Amino acid sequence: MDTIPTSINSGLGWNSSSLFQQSNCFNLLSLPLKPKPSLINFSLTCSAASSSSDPLLVKAARGDPVSRPPAWMMRQAGRYMATYKKLAEKHPSFRERSETTDLIVEISLQPWKAFRPDGVIIFSDILTPLPAFGIDFDIEDVRGPVIQAPIRSEEGLKVLHAIDFDKLRFVAESLKTLRKEVGGDAAVLGFVGAPWTLATYIVEGGTTRTYTNIKSMCHTAPHILRTLLSHLTKAIADYVVFQVESGAHCIQIFDSWGGQLPPHMWELWSKPYIKEVVNLVKKKCPETPLVLYINGNGGLLERMIDTGVDVIGLDWTVDMADGRRRLGSEIGVQGNVDPAYLFSPLTALTEEIQRVVRCAGPRRHILNLGHGVLVGTPEEAVAHFFDVARSLEFDTVPQNNTANVV
Repeated sequence: MDTIPTSINSGLGWNSSSLFQQSNCFNLLSLPLKPKPSLINFSLTCSAASSSSDPLLVKAARGDPVSRPPAWMMRQAGRYMATYKKLAEKHPSFRERSETTDLIVEISLQPWKAFRPDGVIIFSDILTPLPAFGIDFDIEDVRGPVIQAPIRSEEGLKVLHAIDFDKLRFVAESLKTLRKEVGGDAAVLGFVGAPWTLATYIVEGGTTRTYTNIKSMCHTAPHILRTLLSHLTKAIADYVVFQVESGAHCIQIFDSWGGQLPPHMWELWSKPYIKEVVNLVKKKCPETPLVLYINGNGGLLERMIDTGVDVIGLDWTVDMADGRRRLGSEIGVQGNVDPAYLFSPLTALTEEIQRVVRCAGPRRHILNLGHGVLVGTPEEAVAHFFDVARSLEFDTVPQNNTANVV
């Protein structure tokens, strides 16, 4: 098990402002997201290098000085938007919508056209790459993702093979198109599921509230689970590089169910595989920012630091000032407005955005929600979120992350 410091003092400093009084936060001036051949011509290398013309989000993720926090939302494309619901009526299958290039591009661009976020995330699913390495799944209206043949034995492992990128051609084509559509005005974001989270679906056969099969497997069949996790690690690392080569500026890793593990078990069964994904990606794409998000990560923050990612996403149950103190100033933070604030009066939403940004400080912060946009969220509130984000301006952005912001 890795040795992780139990506490980190960031040494951040700030002065109070007559506009915003907050004892633990920065001050801010408010102005008016079995080998098989691949038929795609794709080599696992990355050529992107840091540039002054990089989108704002990329600069913030790398720790470069920025004039304001970039903003996007998890699940910013989807069921709360009227344009999406109208499209879904014509194309009721989620897999059709998420695996057809034209539909992926159209859906991904819906929030871009409406709200102009600083990140445009591809409309996809963390399970999308599974069939490309041997695991079929369906998405049912009531049950959600369903894997008819869960892997819980050595026999089950035999279906696995190297990732076949020809089966993911729609991902590459979509990312390339999105990159052209947004130009340099926003970062194009890709994403993947962490090995543990994908393994949870694969072992449980879909979603679960108890995680009993995979948690017991840690003790009853650890060799099978380790083999599965190792295969997923290599496939997901290759998939990340594939997305970057296809146009993604930045990649978010979702360990959605990592927070369901006790911290010491996360150290054993999730963290090492995330670290290996990051190591493999960084060897080929050293300049590509990687974000790690774990739902319910309050008990894991210090343990997440040495995964090698550039940014750690905080869910809304973690106080941003406390999260920044615990993580320190040498790693980025993302988040973490409670999605429910989008149902509140717009004045309350404005104040919460300002508070979160003050507490995160003027360096290495990407403004986001603490989880995905909720179904039924008013589009007016989403628009307001991004309007407020664009109105914020740091007075100074010093290299040492300890200066005053007025």
